[in-house]
Amino acid sequence: MRFLPALFASALAVAALPLGQAARPNVILVMTDDQGYPELSAHGNPVLNTPFLDKLHSQSVRFTDYHASPMCTPTRGSLMTGLDPARNGAINVSSGRTLLRANLPTMADLLREQGYRTGIFGKWHLGDNYPYRPQDRGFEETLWFPSSHIGSVPDHWGNNYFDDIYRWNGKRKKFTGYCTDIFFDHAIDWIKRSAAAGEPFFAYLPTNTPHGPFLAPDEDIEVMEEVVTNTKLPRMTPRTKSNLVRYLAMIRNVDTNMGRLMAFLDESGLAQNTILLFMTDNGSTFGHAYYPAGMRGRKTQLWEGGHRVPCFIRWPGGGLNKPRDISGLTHTQDLLPTLLDLCGVQTTRKFDGINLAPALRGEAEVPAERMLVINYSRMPGSLDFPTPDSPSILRREGGAVLWKRWRMLRDSELYNLETDPLQKKNVIDDHPEVAAKLRRHLDDWWASVGDIANEPQRVIIGSDAENPMMLTACEWLDVFIDQQGQIRRGAQKNGYWELEVAQAGRYRFELRRWPREANLPLGAGYNGEGALPIKQARLFINREMTAKPVKPSDKAATFTVTLPKGPTRLHTWFAEGQANPICGAYYVYVKRL
Repeated sequence: MRFLPALFASALAVAALPLGQAARPNVILVMTDDQGYPELSAHGNPVLNTPFLDKLHSQSVRFTDYHASPMCTPTRGSLMTGLDPARNGAINVSSGRTLLRANLPTMADLLREQGYRTGIFGKWHLGDNYPYRPQDRGFEETLWFPSSHIGSVPDHWGNNYFDDIYRWNGKRKKFTGYCTDIFFDHAIDWIKRSAAAGEPFFAYLPTNTPHGPFLAPDEDIEVMEEVVTNTKLPRMTPRTKSNLVRYLAMIRNVDTNMGRLMAFLDESGLAQNTILLFMTDNGSTFGHAYYPAGMRGRKTQLWEGGHRVPCFIRWPGGGLNKPRDISGLTHTQDLLPTLLDLCGVQTTRKFDGINLAPALRGEAEVPAERMLVINYSRMPGSLDFPTPDSPSILRREGGAVLWKRWRMLRDSELYNLETDPLQKKNVIDDHPEVAAKLRRHLDDWWASVGDIANEPQRVIIGSDAENPMMLTACEWLDVFIDQQGQIRRGAQKNGYWELEVAQAGRYRFELRRWPREANLPLGAGYNGEGALPIKQARLFINREMTAKPVKPSDKAATFTVTLPKGPTRLHTWFAEGQANPICGAYYVYVKRL
């Protein structure tokens, strides 16, 4: 595998701590979903009060020019591997392009190999099936939900942030309470047990909040409703204002939970030797509408507000010197090599990210000439079929190149943040030498990743690690179906799954429009919407087509086929008849017999 030029790659050669020295530090990494840079009172937010995150801000080393991807999965893949999304395979939030290459070790793998206990509590979003689940990627303790948000297509039907069913250590289990509270509760309990066992731990706490749908505890909603009502804000629609209240209420709840976590670390004596890291996964959902924090753009956009996010690192006993700001371009993919250094872990693996530990210790500065490329595939939201021209195909010119305070977007726009922080004036024609420099870097980057950037990753069927299993339409390649609302409406789309058959043999495929727990007939609507005239089901796999009629009362159509070992594709259809396809099977339950 090829890697970026040496200037932008780093190989760690960190000696492990000798016996007798201080214990390796614990690591707690909290990452919120869609919060963004503006949503902290420490960053000047005029509405939201975040006292506990502000306290962490005051105690931390803070990277002030720190960047993620504009969407969450690419950020999560970079965080776990230290590699660019185009290299690690996780380039989009759905459409079969969320899967983190199975041969890449993750942060959890590398720390677990060194004796760390590893746990995840919250949102994973790097694959829902073997070999992409968190338990396949180095995490021993796993409390999570599948795909992009609670209420996604693979999630338990009807989950709504309160009293939901999550996946806990390989099984579905119902929990009582609000989602964020549950994830913090279980993380703290697991940390207690890990500390009692005398082993270092890595706790990954990626909250699903404040990602939509905007559901929050009543107490937090009431507080934010009063504050928003009494604060002069830019004009917005009643719906936007209502969603903003709930969005901010979710962040208020996160802040409260951060306070609980920090108090626990103090009271338990763990704070001194625990690296506590806070960041968000992409730009703000609402900052552009009420408080952009001096930036243009929001989540999913290449403007600065789409990918510049907070990053706070606190380690009281780690020799990081006093809390302070560190300038210079930094990125999510830097955190893995940095944490490995701080934890005394040795590896010869190469990363696209650089080791920031010397900067944290005050021994060096972030390289001033560093350049970054931020690129990701776009949503194929309007397409109802796969196409090689889908927006979800990653393209060279679709990204941004960052250098010092220069930003080149889409290989056609150039902005100087020093004089134009809101990126209003395209000066590409005025600075051809800067544009040429950034374009050369973009070309070098694409030369190193272009051959593999769009390789689809295959879900494995028939493995003893997951048999039986459930496939869902969120893995249809280059077609977007990942919201339970789309299922309820009966979105008339179709796609196919890229699969790997683990063992040759007979396989049963159960095609459903609704998940099993919904217990509804194929053509039935849901609360008065989405009825479909389904009268036929079809399955196409291993180049063989099979069709069968179905009755209105049927809840599934089942096919049994014999498959050889190796790669294959699965296509399904529900139809009125041979000539009238409606949609694909949103859910397919697969079992090797």
